[in-house]
Amino acid sequence: MTRQSPASPQGNSSTSNSNGGNKGSVGALVIYHGDTCLGEVEVFPIKNQHSLFPNNLLLISSSSSSSNNNKILRISHLSPPGDRLPPLSVLQTISSPSSVRCKIQAKSPTPDSPINLLHSTCFDKFRSAVVLNGSEELHLVAMRSHLDNTLPCFWCFSVHPGLYDPCLRMLNLRCLSIVFDLDETLIVANTMKSFEDRIETLSRRIDAEDDPFRISGMSAEIKRYIEDKNMLKQFIENDTVLLDNGKSVSALSEQVPVLPGSQDPLLRPVIRLMHRNIVLTRINPEIRDTSVFVRLRPAWEDLRSYLTAKGRKRFEVYVCTMAERDYALEMWRLLDPETHLISSSQLLDRVVCVKPGSRKSLEHVFKDGICHPKMAMVIDDRLQVWEDRDQPRVHVVPAFTPYYAPQAEMANAVPVLCVARNVACNVRGGFFKEFDDDWMRRICALYYENEVSDLPTSPDVSDYLMSEDTNAILSSNRDISVVEGMTGPEAAEKLNQARCLGEGRHIRDQAQTTPFSLADDSSQNGASVNNIGSSNMFPSLFVAVLQEIGRRCESKVEFKPIIASSKDPDFSVEVLFSSERIGIGMGKTRKEAQLQAAENALRNLESNYISFILPTNRDVNREKDKLSVRNKNGFLEDLIDTASDEPPEQGYLHGASTSEHLGQHYYTSERLSSVLCSIKELCMEGQSLVFQDQAPASVTLDKGEYYFQVELSGHVLGKGIAASRDEAKFQAAQAALNNLKNAVGTME
Repeated sequence: MTRQSPASPQGNSSTSNSNGGNKGSVGALVIYHGDTCLGEVEVFPIKNQHSLFPNNLLLISSSSSSSNNNKILRISHLSPPGDRLPPLSVLQTISSPSSVRCKIQAKSPTPDSPINLLHSTCFDKFRSAVVLNGSEELHLVAMRSHLDNTLPCFWCFSVHPGLYDPCLRMLNLRCLSIVFDLDETLIVANTMKSFEDRIETLSRRIDAEDDPFRISGMSAEIKRYIEDKNMLKQFIENDTVLLDNGKSVSALSEQVPVLPGSQDPLLRPVIRLMHRNIVLTRINPEIRDTSVFVRLRPAWEDLRSYLTAKGRKRFEVYVCTMAERDYALEMWRLLDPETHLISSSQLLDRVVCVKPGSRKSLEHVFKDGICHPKMAMVIDDRLQVWEDRDQPRVHVVPAFTPYYAPQAEMANAVPVLCVARNVACNVRGGFFKEFDDDWMRRICALYYENEVSDLPTSPDVSDYLMSEDTNAILSSNRDISVVEGMTGPEAAEKLNQARCLGEGRHIRDQAQTTPFSLADDSSQNGASVNNIGSSNMFPSLFVAVLQEIGRRCESKVEFKPIIASSKDPDFSVEVLFSSERIGIGMGKTRKEAQLQAAENALRNLESNYISFILPTNRDVNREKDKLSVRNKNGFLEDLIDTASDEPPEQGYLHGASTSEHLGQHYYTSERLSSVLCSIKELCMEGQSLVFQDQAPASVTLDKGEYYFQVELSGHVLGKGIAASRDEAKFQAAQAALNNLKNAVGTME
């Protein structure tokens, strides 16, 4: 990319001087790159901002080699090449308009002057000139001038030191960050003491309870605790466990990755029963009482494989927990044994332990400036433990409760972590879709003379993260009889006695725990496809189910903003399925529009499926119930009628289904919907259309052909014959519409 004579920037045709209408120059600087003098520049403050020059804006010092004692701006280095991303796009993503400190333009440059060469190098190679300024990093961004295309001119940005390079690398790789909580989000862990405490607590509640139903529920919960406690006891005593089938499983030694600063490698005895999502481990291999029984949340493997699919990361992974460090590192090792998500060298930086009682924050997670919060999402079962400014980026999941509600994970159409995977997929797709298709175009249209206020608002993960019904989720998370994993004091007491862990971990704030109600449990866990409009507990389930349908059909599901007039305050979003529009939503916020679009898309999919794939004379309610069937893995089954005598069309929504079939289907369905609306406008109130697919004896069909006729009040209005059911129905409807129009015209 080379500098060329640009077109007039939009909205800036009235610019009268090279500094774009900003205040006059506040002084001159001599720019150095290292010890090489590049030339003299003028500095212009930003309009409506107080001038920070020269006291605390730039790294300025007296020039010992200059007789006129000019101020110096010393460039340390150039940023890495941006490949296809100009520095302005990266800096605006990781900063804000207030981060633009000033504008700089060369004084009396010549074509071969060093300052002109710096500008050309930065502009053509997508690089910025970096000035180190204590607690901030200044980036000089080469801009093109609307008034003089030969003028070396720059915008000066301030960002956190070291933030630019990793964010540039992530944006180039189409990668975001994801932060996981551990306890009751991904795992539930217990020691012998925590098992005993939970059993004792439930036993006391049973003694004080009169309701037989509640007693039955708590008794079943105690039974599950006792079964796992007995397994842990066997592991502590013999390093083996006895399974229900009589098979004995012995512990295997697993080597713990050597961390920076560590000396000897550590071997831990571990038993992995992955078919039951159970792992037993020992924090300190020398002390058996530090043994821990861990239940992994179902579908973790599916989420983990998505994050690093096809050998490259879609997300950079972090952990933020209130657990003690050694415990947290071991729990993460059990989740990521091959260190595919976090390498051994990154563990100490990326597994972040927050002090009990403190609030979590993305600023703390990224304390070394390795990612900007706008590029990160969080998976946690609690929202309020996060700083207010980070809460819009948190995907809240129901607490993992394998003892209180062991079937809760499969109560929904898709398991909780599969929902999380699909939400992450949608967030990443939406972020980079807008980044590439809209935002980059607007960034590249800016000139030096533009105002800083002309900078478009950069994409933010929170814009694409479907907000949960937080109150419902937090309520369900509090309705658990007892906290299922170890609490901070318990871990500290037990594991500190073994001298292997520090202060333990804080799991749950007991002040938030309220008495549970078994009667309410079933109502807090479910939203199936056939009653999806009636449940507001998991709004992101709409997106999750759409993504899952697209995945199984090998088709792409996209949420695309609809460009509206600047006078329209509402947001509009459309859902594309293999580039075919299947739903539209509007709202006061982007999230609201996305949610409405997703729900409308699902309704259209359901309606179209029932109308066109299922025989019309079948009971509709019975077929709608089939839409929520899950297979053993919790994914949606193929949406075909297994009870039908007529096989589905070849390849349609079956194992070999393709986006081509679906695209044609939705194209035909949209045409048919339009025709049906026109027919209804011509019909009298109370009249209804009937589609019949039984061809009369007078009609001969060739092999593979379908027949439909449209009837109104017993009269045949139109007929259609085609190679697909959809097209035959459309032809019949179109013929009916033409006949109705002719009849109406005759009467008039």
